[in-house]
Amino acid sequence: MDTIAPPRGSLHERLVAGVRDMIVEGELAAGARIPERLLCERFGVSRTPLREALKALASEGMVELLPNRGARVTRLTERDVDDMFQVMAALEALSGTLACERITEPELAEIRALHYQMLAHYMRRQLPDYFRLNQAIHEAIMEAARNPALKATHQSLAGRIRRARYLANMSEERWAAAVAEHEAILEALLARDATRLGELLAQHLRNKSAVVRAALAAL
Repeated sequence: MDTIAPPRGSLHERLVAGVRDMIVEGELAAGARIPERLLCERFGVSRTPLREALKALASEGMVELLPNRGARVTRLTERDVDDMFQVMAALEALSGTLACERITEPELAEIRALHYQMLAHYMRRQLPDYFRLNQAIHEAIMEAARNPALKATHQSLAGRIRRARYLANMSEERWAAAVAEHEAILEALLARDATRLGELLAQHLRNKSAVVRAALAAL
């Protein structure tokens, strides 16, 4: 197996991001044991930094540490999805409320540009690129909220939310609805309508949750 250089950043950050991506994208399946030796070879590291990365992923709920038996990928349940999306909806609503108060004009212009790039990917039915821009928009709103505690809490759930969303196939109907929701989100942000934006962001997350729950139920 070829050695794969993890993304840039500290060794710990690279390992956490690399293994997280493997879990999110299904390369490491739910319930599967983590193949430590293979991952060490893949990322060109020893077991010590890999195990530190697995501890970090365990704190995110992505893996389960097994006493003296390594680790395995956690399984997502419908209850997990409900719990995660309830919290994430509240966090995103707060980020929107704060962003309306604190966002700058250049930040607004950047989010508008990201939105139109996202629409271009939607028109071409480029789902991975669409998701990337979608996530970038939510992250930009969170940055504009300028609340480090809120951002840290949001990030602690972001990987698990991303994994849950990856499980769900987005129908044409849901995709069109999600785009319409983003149009309304942009309009509320540009108007600095904090109450409206908070409500829209929370509902957007609730709608995502329903799609993911349906996908889990069908497994």
